[in-house]
Amino acid sequence: MAKAALHEKKFKGVYVLYIILGIIVAIGVLAPVAWMFITSIMYPKDLTAATLKLIPDETTFSRYVEVFSSERTSDPAYIFRVALKNSTIIAICVTVVALIFGTFASYAFARLRFRGRGSMMMLILFTYMLPPVALVIPLYKIFNQLHLLDSKFGLIIMYLSFILPFIIWSMQGFFGSISKYYEEAAAIDGASRIQILWYIFFPIARPGAIATGILAFLMSWDEFFYSLVFTSSLNAKTIPLAIAEFNGKFTIDYGMISVAGIIGSLIPVLIAIIFQKYIVMGMSAGGVKE
Repeated sequence: MAKAALHEKKFKGVYVLYIILGIIVAIGVLAPVAWMFITSIMYPKDLTAATLKLIPDETTFSRYVEVFSSERTSDPAYIFRVALKNSTIIAICVTVVALIFGTFASYAFARLRFRGRGSMMMLILFTYMLPPVALVIPLYKIFNQLHLLDSKFGLIIMYLSFILPFIIWSMQGFFGSISKYYEEAAAIDGASRIQILWYIFFPIARPGAIATGILAFLMSWDEFFYSLVFTSSLNAKTIPLAIAEFNGKFTIDYGMISVAGIIGSLIPVLIAIIFQKYIVMGMSAGGVKE
């Protein structure tokens, strides 16, 4: 009895320690977000005051209203709204196209046996690992000749060049983990290769595909370097670039930067909340392991 009581006391102590550590981590993660929100609703005079208050006396949501109502092309709120629209279109298109082509390619690499399969897989991984700065000059010349600079379509093609290899490399692991007995049983029943892929592999690998698609969306949503180099106007400007431009030569619009940060993070957070069960399932996705 004494040993059981000691064990229970030790278990409670560890449980309390985990709770304390969890609270500390939560504060460290959420404190910057909370301060960013407070900054977004503070008046400019409070933001530049000599003594900065953690809780302002007056607050305003006018910046949020301006983001969705301003029509002045030089207004930071209007610029951010256009950038938000551009980022949404680009990220969705890149994610959908990369998932479609990447899924078929990853299935081929995982389940088919053909000459040069390993070398091609290593080449795909190599293109994903190349630093962007090493490719920017030749890519800029190519895109300039193809008249793809400063366009959403150009950025979609550019993002696919590094997100598609990521999709292929990730998804081939999910397809490779599915037992071959599913495939053999379906083939015995007369199913074609496309039917096996559609009715057997897609449903089993769906959690992994959704988790990978979310990561692909976030990669394109947060990308900054290529957007900086290949865009020059509002035609294709994305959120990271718009936020960076709020930092002027003589002034810094802290309030609008915070508003952009809050709104720009809402879409990824909502996606993560909606598909959170698929993200967890995707970490252990696959059929019967070999």
